[in-house]
Amino acid sequence: MDLTNVAPESLNDHAWGCWSLRIRNRLERFRLPILIAGHLAVFVVIYFFAIYLRFESFVPDNPRHLRVLPIVLLGKLIWFWSFQTFHGWWRHVTFTDLVLMAKATFASVATFFLLDYLFFSEQISRGVILIDGAFTIAAMSALRGLWRSWDERLMFRSSNRNTKRALVVGADIVTAKLALLINSRQTINAKVVGLVSPKDTSSRRISQLRVVGTVCELNDLCRDLRIDILYIPAGMLPAKKIGSLIDQVCDLKVKVNIVPALSATLEGGTKIPVREVCFEDLLRREPVKLDQNLIHEMLEGKRILVTGAGGSIGSELCRQIMQFEPAQLLLLGRGENRIYQIEKELAGLKSITDVRPVLACIKDQSRIEDVFRTYRPEVVFHAAAHKHVPLVESNVGEAVLNNIYGTKVVADACDEFGVAQFVMVSTDKAVNPTSIMGCTKQMAERYCLALSHQSRTNFVVTRFGNVLGSAGSVVPLFKKQIQEGGPLTVTDPKMTRYFMTIPEASQLVIQAGAMGKGGEIFVLEMGAPVKILDLANDLIRLAGLQPGSIDIEFTGLRQGEKLYEELYYQDEKLLPTRHEKILTAYNRLFEYEEICRDVNQLVDLAFAQPHLIRSKFQELIPEFVQPASSTEPQFVQPSKL
Repeated sequence: MDLTNVAPESLNDHAWGCWSLRIRNRLERFRLPILIAGHLAVFVVIYFFAIYLRFESFVPDNPRHLRVLPIVLLGKLIWFWSFQTFHGWWRHVTFTDLVLMAKATFASVATFFLLDYLFFSEQISRGVILIDGAFTIAAMSALRGLWRSWDERLMFRSSNRNTKRALVVGADIVTAKLALLINSRQTINAKVVGLVSPKDTSSRRISQLRVVGTVCELNDLCRDLRIDILYIPAGMLPAKKIGSLIDQVCDLKVKVNIVPALSATLEGGTKIPVREVCFEDLLRREPVKLDQNLIHEMLEGKRILVTGAGGSIGSELCRQIMQFEPAQLLLLGRGENRIYQIEKELAGLKSITDVRPVLACIKDQSRIEDVFRTYRPEVVFHAAAHKHVPLVESNVGEAVLNNIYGTKVVADACDEFGVAQFVMVSTDKAVNPTSIMGCTKQMAERYCLALSHQSRTNFVVTRFGNVLGSAGSVVPLFKKQIQEGGPLTVTDPKMTRYFMTIPEASQLVIQAGAMGKGGEIFVLEMGAPVKILDLANDLIRLAGLQPGSIDIEFTGLRQGEKLYEELYYQDEKLLPTRHEKILTAYNRLFEYEEICRDVNQLVDLAFAQPHLIRSKFQELIPEFVQPASSTEPQFVQPSKL
């Protein structure tokens, strides 16, 4: 570390911090012997002090008081050990620890009274025992409290000159405890100076902190109190309110962070995992929590195969599946680097699940059949597909082979080797498709659902919108463009998309597998769609930039894109399921022989001219209409939401 430009006082603070940390680390190696020796020393001092208060002399008249000293010390050590007062860290002492010390002291006093009555014929002064017990409680409580106080002050000795001033949103005792916990943590260079009530309330104090105002007054509060950071406990405010708060403090350059709830914070040890606000926090709907009651029955102790296991959805599927302890998890994919990475990640979980990486291409029928013959999977999640719309438009034949023929190969293997459950990951772009990607996923849906009517395998389809944070998501692109100074490229000011998080999408796929009986399309009730322009503006504000600091360029619709996405056809019958946020869309019936003929015709055209494949898709999917050509780019300034 370069210290040439550091102020002398900062060097002194740094040296003091390093010195104290070095001493602490050495002492902690011998923590238990030091604690026992320290307790014995304190007990001896207290015992003689009790004799002095009782007889006004440190040398007792009755020598038996000295002869029973080892018994007193041993009794105290046994009771303090029994109540586990040696097991906690003094710098984390709580009221519960003080209560345990009081219980241990009362138990020792009762023991001494009993021993004196049974063996010493009441020759030991009861006054000495009572005074010793009282001062034991007082002295040990004071020592531990002083240690914690010293420890917390030491934490800020090296950082108080640069400590950030902070507010926490919330006006209840739980929020106050969380704020005090933040103030006591060395890893957070911030001091909470007050609480902000989410609702209208009069000024008052909660614990050691004052409620300085309401969120409606946040702009003035941050300015008057010179606030640097605003902490929002997770789940305290709805998504729209968080976006509003960011708007209020944007001009003041106040950083907005999310902190976990108090219960999660306490489980995290000495560190509080503070994080910045991300777009998921500003999502225009509340995240869906899926019912997982049936998932254990489907996954626990079973052999599971995930295709496309190295992708965004596939890898998250694997992470979610591991929680239910399947007997074996097969990670199938053709990208060796991604399969290696997810395999290493899951192997580090030290689960009872046997994780097996399998390098294979879903278009290779013989290889896929060999995998099924060798491992005999019982449940298959099919996430492998080409999903990037513009790239698929430029590689039509490859999309047909991978998305349609590859799905057919995997589905046929499931049917042949008696897989119990097959779950296909589809997309909203398969509904009234305007792209080749949407057409290929529509045909893959048709094949799986038609095969379900004559197979022992339960074939189900999950259909949802865009996934935040995936490799093909617009969010990573926008973040990269912001880092480069812009412009942000938005297709059209009217373009909207449905969004969900990667964990949500993965849970939906797993839930569909548990609920499906075969032949269903599961659709997540995703609420209102989000404007891409609003998403771009949100990310600009989350980067801490002022409105107007980065241009937004409207590029116009690319080939295969459309302004609005749909999750189901108008003639698909929607029915509720046992989960209020999941619907089933019973599709139009297709004959298996007819679908096989259509798929074979498309596969035969895979190496033909792209326009021939497009024509075939228009013949098979009457709804397939490609949008008009793109418009001229134009620039606009970002606006506040």
